[in-house]
Amino acid sequence: MIRTPLRPLARILRARDMGDNPDAIERENIRLRHEEMRDQARQRAEGRLLVLGVTFFCAFTVIGFRMGALANSEPEEPRASAAGSAIVAARADITDRNGRVLATNLETHALYAHPQQLVYPERAAKKLAAIFPDLDEARLIKDFTGPRKFLWVKKRISPEQQQAVMDIGDPGLLFGPREMRLYPNGHLAAHILGGAGFGTEGVQSAEVIGTAGVERRFDGYLRDPANADKPLELSLDLTVQAAAEQVLSGGMALMNAKGAAMVLMDVHTGEIVAMSSLPDFDPNDRPAPPTKGHPDDSPLFNRAAQGLYELGSTFKIFATSQALELGLVNPDTMINTKGPIAWGRFRINDFHDYGAQLSVTNVIVESSNIGTARIAQMIGAERQKTYLAQLGLAAPTAVELLEARQAQPLLPPKWTELSAMTISYGHGMSASPLHLAAAYAAVANGGTQVRPTLLKQEGPQKGVRVMSERTSAQSRAMLRKVVTEGTASFGEVEGYAVGGKTGTADKPKPTGGYYDDKVIATFASMFPAYDPKYVLVVTLDEPSENSGRTPRRTAGWTAVPVAAEMIRRVAPLLGLRPDVEPGQLAGITLTSN
Repeated sequence: MIRTPLRPLARILRARDMGDNPDAIERENIRLRHEEMRDQARQRAEGRLLVLGVTFFCAFTVIGFRMGALANSEPEEPRASAAGSAIVAARADITDRNGRVLATNLETHALYAHPQQLVYPERAAKKLAAIFPDLDEARLIKDFTGPRKFLWVKKRISPEQQQAVMDIGDPGLLFGPREMRLYPNGHLAAHILGGAGFGTEGVQSAEVIGTAGVERRFDGYLRDPANADKPLELSLDLTVQAAAEQVLSGGMALMNAKGAAMVLMDVHTGEIVAMSSLPDFDPNDRPAPPTKGHPDDSPLFNRAAQGLYELGSTFKIFATSQALELGLVNPDTMINTKGPIAWGRFRINDFHDYGAQLSVTNVIVESSNIGTARIAQMIGAERQKTYLAQLGLAAPTAVELLEARQAQPLLPPKWTELSAMTISYGHGMSASPLHLAAAYAAVANGGTQVRPTLLKQEGPQKGVRVMSERTSAQSRAMLRKVVTEGTASFGEVEGYAVGGKTGTADKPKPTGGYYDDKVIATFASMFPAYDPKYVLVVTLDEPSENSGRTPRRTAGWTAVPVAAEMIRRVAPLLGLRPDVEPGQLAGITLTSN
């Protein structure tokens, strides 16, 4: 901008020549300059007012439009916004093999509070403590009167509790919809189902995730929205599971046991039809994991799949079947049972004196430690180790439970000849009842390895052959004699021809050594013995049958009667009809097509 001088020289000289006052020229120029500056300032102010007016007009237009939209919409609670994908709360059902529901979802509500909106915080806290006895009134008052703007009160409430909270009438108490996991059968199959809890949570929904059991193992499948109408179908039979758990609970109480476990498995498909561990819990209200003490003191501990125990004489059939398979003996071979067997400072003895020798069959029937140790010496440590591994006794089971993956059988660090002898009668090696059931299934089904599974199968497994059908048949015949003539005489169930082997092992101390008056009693059985369909393993922790003058703790007096009653109850439920056991007809050999 070019500014005009206030005293231009030409005009000043001209004014002097004409006799005019030159100062008048300067005053006139000052006036003109001020008018020009005033006009420019007015233009700037008018422009600013125009922009401000347009801005206000637009803002009021947007606000008015939004208010109109809100006035015409349905009222709803404000939603908390968060970055990321929406919470998927849906979860597929879990059913048994017959389609009966084991786990499903239930619509409920969560209770939360906006303390700043509470009209009477002390009154609200008092009323809530009366509705929910587990809440601390003093703590609620502190939270309600403090600076917090949001507070979870209860993550899950019943419809009755919701109505009671609504009756309080305080606007600061609000509800958020929830979809919780419901186990309609309570404690039934608790260790298999495991339980579920909330993961990512919002005011309007919460993510349901598995915490243990098949809920955790198949969490991805169950949470996939594509599987909402495709329930996870387990191999369990709900009716059989209920009957088995009822008998096991009664047997545990009757035998004064600390704990109990059972596994019922199809010998051809590997399907676990029933499995239980006691004491148990309600997955609807799963307890917190223990922070101290021994793991099996907690009801969360699955004794059937996680518990590693010396299973005693139930192992003897493995040594015998291997010797039969190798051609080292036949059922009538006489074994030296004169004892004790001295091995350095160790002595191997029998529970009773069975004389100088027994047949291989009677070694099993009478449950001779010395006879089994002699057979193990014939087999050798390396071959025994390989055979037990083929039976699945050297690695965790492949069952669909993450807890079972932690159950690595306890094997001797160095498999010596002494180890082979003691392991042959179930001492010096620990495995779970589920391991034992899978191994007995291979003995029962004709000699093929079976992988235990909790999923319903379409047909039998075709596992690796570990023994011939001839060896399997000879082993089954021996196990049948254990029930009819030997240590498991209480295991006979009329019409179902039970075969099996007892096992009583001293319980190890946590500090080393063994208790003198505490045992693990096990009965591993199969039925019907002449054509087995199922294997049943029952294990009692520290049982004591006290009806006589002295406590009786052996499996024959404790685990066997419990297993027999269980078979009596569940066999008809499994569709097995009581039958007459086929016998050998004179001069006629029975063959199969």
